[in-house]
Amino acid sequence: MISCPTVEKRVIRTHYNLATPFYRLLWGRHIHHGLWEGSESPAEAQLNLTQTLIREAGLRGGERVLDVGCGMGGSSIYLAKTLGCDVTGITLSSVQRRWATLAARVNGVGRKTRFLATDAETVDFDPESFDVIWSVECTEHLFDKPAFFRRAARWLHPGGRAAICAWQAGDGALSPDAERQVYDVCEGFFCPSLGSSEDYRSWFVDAGLEVDRYLDWTSRVAQTWEICARRARFTGVHWLARWIDKDQLMFLERFQTILRAYQSGAMTYGCWVAKKPERSRVASSAETVLETTGTA
Repeated sequence: MISCPTVEKRVIRTHYNLATPFYRLLWGRHIHHGLWEGSESPAEAQLNLTQTLIREAGLRGGERVLDVGCGMGGSSIYLAKTLGCDVTGITLSSVQRRWATLAARVNGVGRKTRFLATDAETVDFDPESFDVIWSVECTEHLFDKPAFFRRAARWLHPGGRAAICAWQAGDGALSPDAERQVYDVCEGFFCPSLGSSEDYRSWFVDAGLEVDRYLDWTSRVAQTWEICARRARFTGVHWLARWIDKDQLMFLERFQTILRAYQSGAMTYGCWVAKKPERSRVASSAETVLETTGTA
């Protein structure tokens, strides 16, 4: 795992409060990468990532979903509108919460969604409250990632699934140059750390979740940053960012950094689906432990 100790939570919150209009201008209603199969438009590629994650996670409709890092509500609204899911979205940003709430009402799913401006690392929900934990490009911003996975596992109903897409540090020993690329991405995009796919697998397993599948989508998402960099140059948004906040300028200037990190292998983009064991299997495992230890 590559860490950037200079990142602070208040800076992450401020970034999303200030940068949400930039995201909407430069990219779209979904604050996540596009997933390309061919010559799709950016909007089509963004929707393709959401739809593909739905298929990989096996959502059938009507699930109780927690959208961690819901942004402007793009995924939450789609899940509610097309699958009839009951969705709770959480975000650090009060601006994003208001934006998502209004967008849900406009799209006719205000009663199927609720959005909270809260910290995913401190918020708590009743055990087994959700059928699906959905998180697209949010775990990068968490300071204690293993602790979040343990808490998320408690929130899942037995048989429930976690569907997570994440920016990742490359696996194995990275060269000094690769480590620097990852560090610069962490600094520019306000990520306290980036874990490797090996780290993510261990966090799922340690939380008691069974990894069902892992997909490396790096080559299919990388052009996101080519497009964003091109749009940033075309709109001249760098000049506006200079007047708003130095951190927003650094964010815009690191678009090429993350693209190079994907191209060099310093970073990967992973899609994970993990399941919480059914209650009967959990009980069976507990009984096996008791028999092995001789404890009654």
